[in-house]
Amino acid sequence: MARKMMLVINPNAGKGQYKSSLAEVLSVFASSDIVPSVFFTKYHGHAVELIAENAHNYDLIACIGGDGTLSEVVSAVVQLDERKPIGYIPMGTTNDVARTLGLDSKQPVASARRIVEGNLVDYDVGLFGTDKYFTYISAFGAFTEVSYATPQELKHTLGHTAYMLEAIKRLPKLSGTRAIIEYDDGVIRDEFIFGAITNSTSVAGLLHIDSERVSLSDGLFEVFLIRMPQAIKDVNEIITSILSNNYDQNNVVFLKSKEVRIMFEEPVAWTRDGEDGGKHQDVYIVNCHKGVQIIC
Repeated sequence: MARKMMLVINPNAGKGQYKSSLAEVLSVFASSDIVPSVFFTKYHGHAVELIAENAHNYDLIACIGGDGTLSEVVSAVVQLDERKPIGYIPMGTTNDVARTLGLDSKQPVASARRIVEGNLVDYDVGLFGTDKYFTYISAFGAFTEVSYATPQELKHTLGHTAYMLEAIKRLPKLSGTRAIIEYDDGVIRDEFIFGAITNSTSVAGLLHIDSERVSLSDGLFEVFLIRMPQAIKDVNEIITSILSNNYDQNNVVFLKSKEVRIMFEEPVAWTRDGEDGGKHQDVYIVNCHKGVQIIC
């Protein structure tokens, strides 16, 4: 019996390159007894609305787009009464989740075949506050605005370089913020220039966490914190720590936790899955253990 697929496409992702392979992608599905119905997103958050309204008519949900598109799909699916498998054809600028899952963003047809032939993988989802979700990262501090502040034209033209250029522009404004961070095993009070709660081995294509440290379905986040450097040697230690994936030093904190609460003296800007997450003074984040299933 044919399965019905809801295929959500972000027409702006990856310079619109989906157009050159869409016919072949649809052919792969059709030849495998999958009947796809195509939905194009028109604005930020549209995928969530489309899935909430239409998912009950389909056996699985798939998307073509970048991390932001997948984030919207995951946010919608995790809230459905009936769990639906998620298929992902990555076609964005950074594709952090695709890297983590081992999906090739340059081979959309191969990704379509993987959706047909692949296995379901449980994937933890983050609950940010009471009603916001994220797929692979929530972060605050230095450079967190880079992913959504970088002009779309630069992303299309320069790819990862665009993020690097935007980050360099912000270096002179680098400052720390005092925070109290409560996690499963304790409390940390200090001044930080960066903090991230992640479930990924790649962040913005710049930060790479050793895959041996990351499990996508263990019910735990990887929490990555960088203290405010007090001297030039601290900056050098931080850079060396990040590049070598060696977090056993005072200025960089790496830990695992199911729940994280972060409190600031005043509201601080956040990003969720590369998008503007708003300003918050008290943030409570919970791991939704095996919240969705992604075909890999």
